[in-house]
Amino acid sequence: MTTNTESQGNSLDIVKWGLVVVLLAAAIIGNQYFNEASVVVRALGVVVTFAIAGFIALQTEKGKQALTFARESQIEVRKVVWPTRQEALNTTFIVLAATAVLGLILWGLDAVLLRIVNFITGV
Repeated sequence: MTTNTESQGNSLDIVKWGLVVVLLAAAIIGNQYFNEASVVVRALGVVVTFAIAGFIALQTEKGKQALTFARESQIEVRKVVWPTRQEALNTTFIVLAATAVLGLILWGLDAVLLRIVNFITGV
């Protein structure tokens, strides 16, 4: 009994995803086809079509999972302790200084190796 229900829901999801693809393609093609129309009207048509396609996509199982994931992600982002401006600046300066020091070390190593190769090859 559950297999029949799952296959029925799955086939309906496939139909919904097909409709989403058709709507998105229609928005893109319609935007190109009606290029003489006002930009505002075309933009509004694309936005409305994308919104309808998004609404249909959210009615599928994968769409519901994506929405749940987005909501849980938003909750987790609220839990993050973001650094203060001063902490971010200090960390940035430390990274820049470490990069500069490492760059100088690599430049010096390259110069030394170049002189050794020149000495060996006689160039």
